[in-house]
Amino acid sequence: MLFGIVVGVFLLVLVTVFFVAAAVEDRSARARLLRSRLQSVDNAASRKPSEELALLRDELLSEIPALNRILSRSSRISKLQRLLSQADTRMRAGKFLLVSACIAMVAATSIFVFTRVTMFAFLAAAFGGTIPYFYFSWRRSRRFHAFETKFPEAIDLLARATRAGHTFGTALELIGSELPEPVAGEFRKLYEEQNFGMPIKDALLNLAERMPLIDVKFFATTIMLQRETGGNLAEILDKLSYVIRERFKILRQLRVYTAQGRLTMAILMALPPGLLCLLYFVNRQFLSPLFNDPIGHMFIAIAIVMQTIGFFIIRKIIHIKV
Repeated sequence: MLFGIVVGVFLLVLVTVFFVAAAVEDRSARARLLRSRLQSVDNAASRKPSEELALLRDELLSEIPALNRILSRSSRISKLQRLLSQADTRMRAGKFLLVSACIAMVAATSIFVFTRVTMFAFLAAAFGGTIPYFYFSWRRSRRFHAFETKFPEAIDLLARATRAGHTFGTALELIGSELPEPVAGEFRKLYEEQNFGMPIKDALLNLAERMPLIDVKFFATTIMLQRETGGNLAEILDKLSYVIRERFKILRQLRVYTAQGRLTMAILMALPPGLLCLLYFVNRQFLSPLFNDPIGHMFIAIAIVMQTIGFFIIRKIIHIKV
């Protein structure tokens, strides 16, 4: 018990020191970044006319320089930062890891104090540490769904603008000012990138990277092929919009067909913990060996693992790509 309290206090002090260091280094890190950008702009005049001034993007993984250097060596941390950006949050990957560690530590300490069982503490730490990841994944999925819903309208507006005689860049600017978020924000970034000199192919690839959706990939491929081979862009965009809307119809039909499977998954996932809570309040002594006996602890861990595996299997069955 004393060892657990000492470890908990040590971790709490360690995380507190990290947050204090982040707050102290915040101003200096931002000042260095701003100074570097200004120096790049000042040196642009001394470059050769053939050289291009690249777009500077903020790719810091942590506001703490030492932690940023460590995290930048891992490709998985870069993917995590991309997920946070796609979820439309300004949180860095370093702060995300610290928040996850804090939640895991608090959950493990609380469960260990109440149950005095080390296995339950580890399970609580694993569950608590993954809560921020699932939250931002949910925000990312919701943002992608909102983008997909309004994306055909953006294509229609782009087709009407090009048919009216506007340039491709002007049409992108029109989408960024007329449509709601997140479509407007993504097309605004696309317009700004190509407006500042980035080739339209690279700007479209960046859009497909920020929004890794099949419809966006179709859109980027269509625009790049049209610029290479020619053709009526407005007519091509009209057909693309039609295909995307038809795919949405098929997806809605599939949601109807898989409604029974999704309901079955919800019932099967809620039944074991619901029955456990009911028995705990009705006959607590019946469940006491499950919490007091080491074999019961092993059965609880096996049940959680099997429940998780069953969730992913059922989710894989009812998830159909179109």
